[in-house]
Amino acid sequence: MSSRSTTNGVNGVDGVNGTNGTNGTNGTNGTNGTNGQAAAYTIPDTSLGDVRPIRIVCVGAGASGLNLAHRIDQYMRNTQLVVYEKNPEVGGTWYENRYPGCACDIPSHNYQFTWEPNPDWTTFYSKAPEILEYFKMVAKKHNLYKYIHLQHRVVSADWDEADAVWRLQIENLGTGEVFSDWGDFMVTASGVLNNWRWPDIPGLHSFQGQLVHSANWDPAVDWKGKRVAVLGCGSSGVQIVPTIQPGVAHLTTFIRTPTWITAGFAQSKAGPGGSNFAFSDEQKKKFREDPEAYLQYRKEVEQELNVRFKFIIKDSPEQAEAVKFSIKEMTSKLGEDSPLLPYLVPSFAVGCRRPTPGNGYLEALTQDNVRVATDSIAEVVPEGIKLTTGEVIKVDLFICATGFDISFRPRYPIRGLGGIALSEQWKDRARGYLSLAIPNFPNHFMFLGPSAPVGHGSLLPIAEHATKYMLRMIHKAQTQDIRSVVVTQDAVDDFNEHIDLYMQRTAWSTPCRSWFKNGTLDGPIVALHPGSRLHWFHMLDEPRYEDYVWTRRQANRFSYLGNGFSTKEAPGKDTTLYFEDTEKDYDFLKG
Repeated sequence: MSSRSTTNGVNGVDGVNGTNGTNGTNGTNGTNGTNGQAAAYTIPDTSLGDVRPIRIVCVGAGASGLNLAHRIDQYMRNTQLVVYEKNPEVGGTWYENRYPGCACDIPSHNYQFTWEPNPDWTTFYSKAPEILEYFKMVAKKHNLYKYIHLQHRVVSADWDEADAVWRLQIENLGTGEVFSDWGDFMVTASGVLNNWRWPDIPGLHSFQGQLVHSANWDPAVDWKGKRVAVLGCGSSGVQIVPTIQPGVAHLTTFIRTPTWITAGFAQSKAGPGGSNFAFSDEQKKKFREDPEAYLQYRKEVEQELNVRFKFIIKDSPEQAEAVKFSIKEMTSKLGEDSPLLPYLVPSFAVGCRRPTPGNGYLEALTQDNVRVATDSIAEVVPEGIKLTTGEVIKVDLFICATGFDISFRPRYPIRGLGGIALSEQWKDRARGYLSLAIPNFPNHFMFLGPSAPVGHGSLLPIAEHATKYMLRMIHKAQTQDIRSVVVTQDAVDDFNEHIDLYMQRTAWSTPCRSWFKNGTLDGPIVALHPGSRLHWFHMLDEPRYEDYVWTRRQANRFSYLGNGFSTKEAPGKDTTLYFEDTEKDYDFLKG
């Protein structure tokens, strides 16, 4: 490939719509002639709207990667796609998380793609194996496996400025072979909660019993009749404890940080007290046979999920009501006089940590074979866990449900302009643009990056909206002779200034340890969007192209106009389409 560079302003200066930087342009393809003389501009024999060939490399075949593959398969033209997935199967987090009781806290009928509704979900809140089967079904039904290379791990990714492509090293985990690949665009769809980490406890690996992390579960683990300890009261710990409690000899669970244990999301549609329930055959039959009624049901659930954002405003009446409701629920399940209440009921706002639906969790803590340890852990010793009081709790199995690295720093080297490593750029804090783009990393987009709306509701509509935005940007590059596109540092700086100021008014800013803050008590809130889900969806409706630096393949910015003809007047096209539905052209003004 040639050095097709028609560069915009240096370091993001005046990089709008192909504006060139100082002293014009370099590169080839008619930009400059011999001895520095500009070659005469010639009109390419193409039509306005022609789509040039492009190759996209996607990393990850979880929900986001599958949605991207499906939409490219449906709508993109002249596009090659390859998806690399390190696991032996699609599904991402739902393939990797197999701990006892693993389930989704979003109602099943709203944790699915809008384009592939499933009326046959077994329960209101689905368990992990059923969700994994759904994603496998989607990949098979829509012939997406043709794009996906399973058991292939990205070793490194480097931006090649000379050719404006990403150069990747890929390892075939089945054979050990490492090979090279490339793409005009790279999309990171590897998720946010996938880089699990051990807790930082002295002597952890001196333990002579069985040590396991919830996110790296060994299916051979047998807890029945054993002395078990569970560290962590986030979503994983809250699901594990009531699942294993009836079968263990004794269970010790460590509460390091209080957490709000609430009724499930969309509780008006759930069972009594927000509990899970199984759908009847009659309900499933109605969902199958009456698509309109099924859609209405899903919309009602989604509406309930969306209005919850109001309680995130920390001084709002909705926040006060959420605190009152949660205290009442926790007190009724633990008991009015429970000595656990001071250790479990937080002083921070509801929502500071992602609300944890805990069906059966609080009830399990009151059982005779359960101890809630409120003293701190001093160290792990070969026979068990030593507290700061000096007591040693002897256990056979130690389960660490202690979460993930949420620094957003990649697990493999990604190097952008000038060879800068993303891990270095984000060594102090991950700063991105609308959760989708990163300065210094051209032709690269990501799902669920810093500042995504992951605080409440289903992630799948987020993936769907992010995909639309990405493909809109890539299509512009395909049809307007764009060589590369990268977000400016100024835009990212302004966005993050807005985020930090906005977060002061939210429950997320109150003092709690949360993965929203990468496990810190009062660190910057890096994981969340400064607004509701609807706010984020609305924001993406109209891309701010002015926030990007666009470089062209040709010197003349209007070369894409071509030979004077449009693809809209190709044979078989309706050349009078503008006579119909003209009022819809103004829908964007309705708000």
